[in-house]
Amino acid sequence: MKTYTSHELENLARDLESDLVERKETLKGDAPTKIREAICAFANDLPDHQRPGVVFVGLRDDASPSGTAITDELLLSLSNMKSDGNIVPPPTITVDKQDVGGTEVAVVLVQPSDAPPVRYRGRIWIRVGPRRDIATAQDERILNERRRHLDRPYDAQPVSSASLSDLSREAFEEEYLPSAIAPDVLEANDRTLEQRLAATKMVVAFDDPIPTVLGVLVLCTRTRDFLPGAYIQFLRMRGTSLSDPIGDESLIDGTLGDVLRRVDEKLDAHNMTSVDITTESREVRRSTYPRGALQQLVRNAVMHRIYEGTHAPIRVTWYDDRIEIISPGGPYGSVRAENFGMPGVADYRNPNLAEAMRVTGFVQRFGVGIATARKLLEENGNPPPEFDVQPTLVGVTVRSGQ
Repeated sequence: MKTYTSHELENLARDLESDLVERKETLKGDAPTKIREAICAFANDLPDHQRPGVVFVGLRDDASPSGTAITDELLLSLSNMKSDGNIVPPPTITVDKQDVGGTEVAVVLVQPSDAPPVRYRGRIWIRVGPRRDIATAQDERILNERRRHLDRPYDAQPVSSASLSDLSREAFEEEYLPSAIAPDVLEANDRTLEQRLAATKMVVAFDDPIPTVLGVLVLCTRTRDFLPGAYIQFLRMRGTSLSDPIGDESLIDGTLGDVLRRVDEKLDAHNMTSVDITTESREVRRSTYPRGALQQLVRNAVMHRIYEGTHAPIRVTWYDDRIEIISPGGPYGSVRAENFGMPGVADYRNPNLAEAMRVTGFVQRFGVGIATARKLLEENGNPPPEFDVQPTLVGVTVRSGQ
């Protein structure tokens, strides 16, 4: 990961014409929006600098100090711009307080993305000299072609046995596109279907429309024909062990949206709700398990599991006293067994799938799923989730609080 020396940062801060620099006096007004646009533009790196872009907070446009206090709260607000779900796929940034020319400023370093184009709220922002702008169709094509020549994660690899006809055009145009692309951009552009699929990483390129792993996961109704383990095995046991009778069994596959909606339906169908009319002035309803916690844990499994080289599904097994969720693939990248589930520790085996889940609304923010599940379980009176982190799988057990 490239960075700058203190001397280089000072030179960048003073260079009023640089297309690698954005300056903001404070985080007030529309500054947070403008900073996110700048982060998106630097991550896209259309000029191909292959160097980080820098956002300085605490400097005026003329590079003079604004006098803004660089507090922990300000630094945290800047750090959260990476994972609040507005910029997808999540950019690689570092946030620090540094002395630049004798002035304390906040420095946001944005690395060029390996998976462009990067979008902020459905728009692809780029840098044109010292100003930001929205990418044209030609800019978008350049970014797509660049992605083809970078090391791609597995979810951006082509599925050579699949063809364009295997992807649901209806799911793409009616469900995915309106969420992925800002309405005015979608209405104004005249791109072909292939160009739109390429821009959203569902196919390799508009002139090479082979579906990617992402395209198959998100848009194919016969996912297992191409990715044999890409499904959820749901079991409801009438007891507390696998040797007990099966009360309900389902193999859940299809497009990403169908899978997540159908597993929600299964969870809702088996989740009992008790009604207490004696301890409070009005009735109190409480489910055996908080719905939101189960959703977070299942969606986390779908997002972070390994899809390559395995026929193993995600297994959701519901017993009388607990639910077990087992996901193929161990911890990835900066996530290890010893820091698994810690606040702020996140990495993405499938960054494009994470983007798609954020686009379609199944994930609101990145890196907070486990923390959210823990909080909801505690509020519902359930014990904390129990994680089993192994090199080849991640399991979680949620126990009934009743």
